[in-house]
Amino acid sequence: MWSSCTTVVFTVVAVSNVSPVHVLEFCESADPACSSHVDTASNNHPSAEPGQTRWKENILNLTQHLELFKLSCEKLIEALPVDEIDGNFVRTVKNCIFSRSNPTPLSGSLRLAAVSKDVIEGILDLDVAVTRSEDFLLYASGAKLLPGSAPLAHRYGGHQFGYWAGQLGDGRAHLLGQYLNRNGETWELQLKGSGKTPYSRFGDGRAVIRSSVREFLCSEAMHFLGVPTSRAASLIVSEEPVLRDQFYNGNVKTERGAVVLRLAKSWFRFGSLEILAENGEIDLLKKLLNFVIGEHFSWIHSDDPDKYLVFFSTVVTETAQLIAQWISVGFTHGVCNTDNFSLLSVTIDYGPFGFMDSYDPNFVPNSSDDEGRYRIGAQAEVGLFNLEKLLVALSPVLTQGQKKQATIILKGYLNIYQMRLQQLFKDKLGFLGDEEEEEDDHLIVLLLKMMEDTRSDFTMTFRQLSEVSTNQLRRRNFTQMWALEDLSSHKLFSDWLIVYLQRLSRPQSESDLHRQQKMKRVNPRYVLRNWMAESAIRRAEESDFSEVELLHHILSSPFVTQDSAEVAGYAARPPLWANRLKVSCSS
Repeated sequence: MWSSCTTVVFTVVAVSNVSPVHVLEFCESADPACSSHVDTASNNHPSAEPGQTRWKENILNLTQHLELFKLSCEKLIEALPVDEIDGNFVRTVKNCIFSRSNPTPLSGSLRLAAVSKDVIEGILDLDVAVTRSEDFLLYASGAKLLPGSAPLAHRYGGHQFGYWAGQLGDGRAHLLGQYLNRNGETWELQLKGSGKTPYSRFGDGRAVIRSSVREFLCSEAMHFLGVPTSRAASLIVSEEPVLRDQFYNGNVKTERGAVVLRLAKSWFRFGSLEILAENGEIDLLKKLLNFVIGEHFSWIHSDDPDKYLVFFSTVVTETAQLIAQWISVGFTHGVCNTDNFSLLSVTIDYGPFGFMDSYDPNFVPNSSDDEGRYRIGAQAEVGLFNLEKLLVALSPVLTQGQKKQATIILKGYLNIYQMRLQQLFKDKLGFLGDEEEEEDDHLIVLLLKMMEDTRSDFTMTFRQLSEVSTNQLRRRNFTQMWALEDLSSHKLFSDWLIVYLQRLSRPQSESDLHRQQKMKRVNPRYVLRNWMAESAIRRAEESDFSEVELLHHILSSPFVTQDSAEVAGYAARPPLWANRLKVSCSS
């Protein structure tokens, strides 16, 4: 029945390893659903009340004053060379990993537009009340340096749209330092939009409200979807005028400058190694590799002769898994250049990204990507290309035998990706067991083909399959389930539905309610669709940050039905104007 459909490229829907869903232990929302909705809790998940108690106990240990909050750059500076030339003027930099570069304060009045309590208190050990102080505005915008900070700009290169672009680097970002929190985690704090550096090339070192709102919201949204990502602590906006040609069509407009305080365990990326190999700085390449392995791949022994090979194998596996996770939530990065791929396999550098509305393997959110190189269905292939370039960068430190082994490892990339894809989509469809794999593949492939043909909504199709009972499916009762109504118009839907219901009945030990709860935990009801971000941006540009705050709150519990989100239409059919939206690399 489905043989003609199996030619659909399954890897189009990359599905990675299932990461744990981040469920908040407490809820500030007034929505009853936020604290009591059944789809948030697993069988052993603690109740909200104990979670609130633990949170209140932890608050007592939070830092109340910013002058007590200390960063350090010592480990980075002692281990890795810094440019001998000081100054923020643009230049070609050699034989170093960092350049010293101080942020340039934004002009005019500053305003805190958004803050992540989860990051401020959960990672930085600060009482969120400190974000309401004048000092926080200054520290988090680059006008004042935190104790221990010695700002650095990182030197890296990269392949952009398939071609070597030479020296790139942090052109508008400043690494403030590292913070060791009470959980023993080391995080690197970085300002984005904080002024020129030696790597600014032709840029002004600034970021605007439009792009900064998107970065802040998506960093946090991806975290709560369970996708590895950098985090965003705060968004500060100014009155400083910044000129931008948003769509590169000669229509230059004046926008306002903004700065995001963002965090990651490390900001090193594929391009960090590429620039060293490309310039023949092999000793420095080894030094950086040894540092990265020692700090972030501690299970790899420093005296292991195959340590670089093991490192590469790990990055191959985790990159495949990350891209699969992107696709499992309908996320397209938009600019999958090697300088935007993290060595720690976390999502970084949010630019012209997009979450799919209607399922379309050719979905391209970036209006600058004319050829669709980074379309959602090509992300797995692009990941392979980037890993090939990473292997080229590692080649100078590998023996001939290790190079052959690395090539074999790389050939296994698509298989790793495919296996994660299959498992994640089995979870999204509520399948149990390992015995039905061939049938499961057919069910998944045909579902995607029907979604493509009917332009069914990606997020809501899976979510409504999670919410509908098997009795409703049998009766095809899809009242108020607009995505399933769209899907059911396909001529093959009835045949697919019969086999799907049969599959759900095996094994019979699981109740339908448990199946629904389990599916809801992996199928979000809310994602940061471009039209939602655009609506918040338009208000933010008029100094109304209420929708930024609303979205941030809702996307912190994306698997939970929330009254405020329903009123805002965030689970409804996207408005017609959403189809006309464009985003670009201009930011």
